[in-house]
Amino acid sequence: MIKTGYNRQAAKQSFDRDGYTVIRAFFSAEEIDEIHDEIARYVRDIVPGLPTKSVFYESCDDLSTLKQLEHMSSYDAFFKRYFEDPRFFELGELLLDGPVTAENLQWFDKPPAQSSPTPAHQDGFYFCLKPNEALNMWLSLDEIDESNGCIRYVAGSHRRGLRPHLNTNTLGFSQGLSNWGPEDSANEVAVTTSPGDLIVHHSLTIHRADANQSTRRRQAMGGIYYSHRAKLDHEARSSYLRNLDELVNQ
Repeated sequence: MIKTGYNRQAAKQSFDRDGYTVIRAFFSAEEIDEIHDEIARYVRDIVPGLPTKSVFYESCDDLSTLKQLEHMSSYDAFFKRYFEDPRFFELGELLLDGPVTAENLQWFDKPPAQSSPTPAHQDGFYFCLKPNEALNMWLSLDEIDESNGCIRYVAGSHRRGLRPHLNTNTLGFSQGLSNWGPEDSANEVAVTTSPGDLIVHHSLTIHRADANQSTRRRQAMGGIYYSHRAKLDHEARSSYLRNLDELVNQ
């Protein structure tokens, strides 16, 4: 069964106010089961042939610690169809007040007892856009709570612009917030989800996640969509890539 409706006004209000919104049961249980099956196939058949920039592990010497896949729609027909689902575009247009373009489809996991915390960051630092208007549509594939690394948002942080970032030691999240403070902690909200729930956050919303301390998986799909108004900031992008090259070559 495909979800045909949600409270559009409530979604828009919470997104504008907090920088994120949660839509429960955005995908059905049957759709989530299918995605799980397709991820297993993708990992088995597609991942071995992917470039290293599209695959991240907690430990490069241990294939069981697979934690992140990038640009999945570029390599597979099923995930291309998923990424181009009209439901995402309709929601993106509502939240960003205009058309959106699909840019990157990701899969995330935090392997039980083997994962690292995700540092506090703003996705917009990586995107290098002007204006920095983009969305991450984060679809929960498992029961995700505080014990296995739910996302924690700093409510309203998207209204205060891009903050300074510095290098981290976390593969897949090379840059993290450099000036986390008491106000951030006071406004942090832990968002727990069930399979099929969708969180959508703004590219400037500060968020982080703890390590998975449970015995359960913590999987999600993340779809990045840019506003039609957003253009690449070439100067910021060049600076980010130089920094990334230096980090990789250390």
